[in-house]
Amino acid sequence: MKIAIIGGGPAGLTAGYQLSKELGNKITAVDVYEAADQVGGMARSIDLWGQTADLGPHRFFSKDKKINALWLEVVEDDYHIVNRKTRIFYNKTFFDYPIRAFNALKGLGIREATRCILSYMKQRVFPVKDTTTFEGWVTHRFGKRLYTIFFKTYSEKLWGISCAELDSDFASQRIKKLSLFEAVKNAIAFKKNSKHATLLEQFAYPLNGTGSVYTKMMDKIQSRGGSVYLRTPISQVITKNHMAVALKLETGEEVAYDQIISTMPLTQLTERMEILPDNIAETVRSLRFRNTILVYLLVDGNNLFPDQWLYIHDSEVKTGRISNFRNWIPELYGEHSQSILCMEYWCNFNDTLWTENDKYLAELAKREINHIGLAAKSDILDASVFRIPRCYPVYFSGYQEKLKPIQEFLDTIGQLHVIGRYGAYKYNNQDHSILMGMLAAENILSDAGHNLWSINTDYDVYQESSTITKTGLTVSKDN
Repeated sequence: MKIAIIGGGPAGLTAGYQLSKELGNKITAVDVYEAADQVGGMARSIDLWGQTADLGPHRFFSKDKKINALWLEVVEDDYHIVNRKTRIFYNKTFFDYPIRAFNALKGLGIREATRCILSYMKQRVFPVKDTTTFEGWVTHRFGKRLYTIFFKTYSEKLWGISCAELDSDFASQRIKKLSLFEAVKNAIAFKKNSKHATLLEQFAYPLNGTGSVYTKMMDKIQSRGGSVYLRTPISQVITKNHMAVALKLETGEEVAYDQIISTMPLTQLTERMEILPDNIAETVRSLRFRNTILVYLLVDGNNLFPDQWLYIHDSEVKTGRISNFRNWIPELYGEHSQSILCMEYWCNFNDTLWTENDKYLAELAKREINHIGLAAKSDILDASVFRIPRCYPVYFSGYQEKLKPIQEFLDTIGQLHVIGRYGAYKYNNQDHSILMGMLAAENILSDAGHNLWSINTDYDVYQESSTITKTGLTVSKDN
């Protein structure tokens, strides 16, 4: 088989890494096409001012034994275990995240805390009826007051729509096991080991940044005889008799393949099909992605704040999240005494912010970091701007009804495997995309029949659970 993979992010490179093990046996070629000048997708690492930073905060954590074993196979011993610290910045106060009852009550003050508790109790007696939206789901779980304080501002910055228009899927996938009742109960019982499933307090991190995982995958693919083509965007997947048979490069060149794995944005993949039913074309146009602008600041200081990243719940600034790469591992900054902060801004293509020049964005970030009080404007030595289109698939209310017919249409095309955050239109973490890549490879190599659409961010592990520790893989039994 000749196999093509569109996209060199976590999903695509994992598939390529696994498939390349069969080069010379079942497979004659594994070709990975990446539009950017380096691999890693959103999880790539960059060199700035002699230091290493990621495209925003990227931690790796999984309980799946297969995923963890593969990650360790690639990374080997080149990683540290990082003690996670992330907080919410609201009303000039830092709050623990996930929410800890006593910390929240202290930070809010007696008056506001009382309002929050009364709001929570009201919700227990008179619950909201519609929990299909993010607003309804979170209000039902925490009460209106805490929803407004700790969830509304950040979520609306991220998605660009009202939380009343945001599907509850986002909440159920990201904060499904977190509740105020559990937070209070654990605080009273002093259960320090009780953790939310997606917010564990430690994670494994590669010595050379998150992107080094995917650089190693690329190197291994090439050493086995596969090819990784950088700066090579794909224009179209060519189909014939309901089979994916070739790729069309932006140069116009067409290359034939027996199997094609796509991680390109689902909208672009589908819109560019030569034969596309009118109803599918209309439905695809209703799907939308959110863009990210990253403004990196070089700050003359190395003890700014202790968190790896902060969630900014302040409506007076546009930034929604701030990463401090000084607080990850020493290997990122080496002998340098300055800190690199990453300010995240989210927008649509038609938003003015997306078209602003780098100088404007740098000045905006400097003003806002000064306003929040994390660094003085005079301490900022330099700035660098990165624009990343189509980062987040928008979970607008009812999006699944739009997505399903597109999935069903793509399922009619043989030899095509759609995976990844962009490709599957799912708000994946790294581990979910890695799993998609592994299962796509199994589908090709052994006709495993995995339903790739079913892998989602609420994926749970049963029977054998594992954790990456300083000494490798620790396996335990789950019920």
